[in-house]
Amino acid sequence: MDRATYETFVAALLAADKTEFKEFEGTPYFDGCLPIEVMAERGQETLRHGPMKPVGLTNAHNPGEKPYAVVQLRQDNALGTLFNMVGFQTKLKYGEQVRIFRMIPGLENAEFARLGGLHRNTYLNSPRLLDEQLRLRAEPRLRFAGQITGCEGYVESAAIGLIAGRFAAAERLGFALPAPPPTTAIGALLNHITGGHIESIDAGPRSFQPMNVNFGLFPPIEEPRIDADGKKLRGPERGLARKRLLSTRAARDLAEWIDSAPGAHSASQASANVRPAIV
Repeated sequence: MDRATYETFVAALLAADKTEFKEFEGTPYFDGCLPIEVMAERGQETLRHGPMKPVGLTNAHNPGEKPYAVVQLRQDNALGTLFNMVGFQTKLKYGEQVRIFRMIPGLENAEFARLGGLHRNTYLNSPRLLDEQLRLRAEPRLRFAGQITGCEGYVESAAIGLIAGRFAAAERLGFALPAPPPTTAIGALLNHITGGHIESIDAGPRSFQPMNVNFGLFPPIEEPRIDADGKKLRGPERGLARKRLLSTRAARDLAEWIDSAPGAHSASQASANVRPAIV
């Protein structure tokens, strides 16, 4: 950003609608993880000396250019389909986030896989601590499931609990149950938790972030360019068609996994009677 773009951006942050805390929630902020709008309230230059600090960064296309402020994107999954805006935790309302973040040069047409929010969350650094079957690497007799593994949402937590139970039941019955394909919702989420996160094993504990299931976690698929009538797809229509193809592929691959996984039906029946160690 140049100075004018930065100042316009800060002004938009200050004027934006924000989600307020309930009275019983208190004030949970701490200085190491402030929302960007709170930092902006502390002074016009605060963001330039925080997450938008331009020192040490150059433009490879124009080495002589010195930016006034920068926004850094961190690759958030191995596929390179998700990027995190570094240091941009926020309590702005969702509509405001989309409007204001698209003011950032280069993000004018960005598709936001998930929007920001603040809440207390306790979770494992699962890519480092858990194997691909949700077992604790240091103590494989223990499995973890649910939100503590690094998934967000009720359905997602239940899904990871379900697959942890099936892994445990299959192990008790003496066979290996392969993970659901990463082209499926449950497989994509499991892959993110146990290895799909970029630099999963060597990254520090603050690098891995909990995730709802979203299309950004799925392996890419060739985007449709025309509809069934031969009409060229544009903008939102093209995105919707891509998501339909991803969903169709997921349903097909999940059905094939259920039918072909060795002992899958036995594991399902046994899970009601076996009580393996599941956390």
